[in-house]
Amino acid sequence: MKFIDETTILVKAGNGGDGCLSFRREKYIPFGGPDGGDGGDGGSIIVKAKDGLNTLADFRNKSKFIAPNGKAGGSKNKKGRSGEDLIIELPVGSIIYDYETQDMLCDLNENNKEITLVTGGNFGLGNTRFKSSTNRAPRKTTKGTHGEERHLKIILKVLADVGLVGSPNAGKSSILAAISMAKPKIADYAFTTIHPNLGVVLISDYEKFVVADIPGLIEGASSGSGLGIQFLKHISRTKLLLHTIDVSGYNLEKIKNDINIILNELEKYDDELVKKDRWFVFNKIDLLSNTQLNDLKASINDNMSGEIFFVSAKNKNGLSELCKQITEYLKDEL
Repeated sequence: MKFIDETTILVKAGNGGDGCLSFRREKYIPFGGPDGGDGGDGGSIIVKAKDGLNTLADFRNKSKFIAPNGKAGGSKNKKGRSGEDLIIELPVGSIIYDYETQDMLCDLNENNKEITLVTGGNFGLGNTRFKSSTNRAPRKTTKGTHGEERHLKIILKVLADVGLVGSPNAGKSSILAAISMAKPKIADYAFTTIHPNLGVVLISDYEKFVVADIPGLIEGASSGSGLGIQFLKHISRTKLLLHTIDVSGYNLEKIKNDINIILNELEKYDDELVKKDRWFVFNKIDLLSNTQLNDLKASINDNMSGEIFFVSAKNKNGLSELCKQITEYLKDEL
């Protein structure tokens, strides 16, 4: 299924049902009083966050949602049936904006969180309501009011504790697959990952964290090059960034350049991202000799901010320690 992380929809609540104009027509009662019932309320539209959903793809073919109208009132003081509320389920992490004003209406950042987007119209009054001592046979009724209508923009931001960022083929998907039950697509060509993948890392029965593999960033990503620009927004929710660097070619200049490219793209997109805690994960050390690995460790700037890890996603070297440190870090963040 194609990952969709932004969409627009139209939502319209149901109209209220009209009140009824009616008089009793019973045998032996030639001049019966008013007995017109009220209408029913229109249905509202409610949005609800649901775990297990991870895409807005269902909205590709359906962009208009209309709740049922309330029914008109009936004779014998029968109230019209109210329209049922329409519930739209969205992935946790969805943010809803008013399309016209761009005001944020809600952030569905918790499972089962819900909000009423548009309210159904009020019911109309039947003529029974207008009976009085001076008006025994009222012919007055009111119509139900119109339900609210809104054009909305929905943006999905992946909810994760940790975000994997880096250049294409840095091995982010391989790391995710090695430390979690996630099964991202992995291949030896650029942009294997075309949408964020989520994985849950289980440390114990009581300890776990969620990792997001963000599509690879290239130079110019913040201005629209490559795939990264579409998904940089997902990093904003993470507590920690794991900057993954491919060391397989053992080219120190390239390694340093890759680090600077990602840092620059994060800063250009949103300078708040640069302020996030960022650890450096040097991957594919299985392709280096012991001498090369020692030289690499010695060449890494001791003043580099953030923790530094040397790992191999292929043989899982260093990943246990990395996960252990992440767990301790997240405990301190609570």
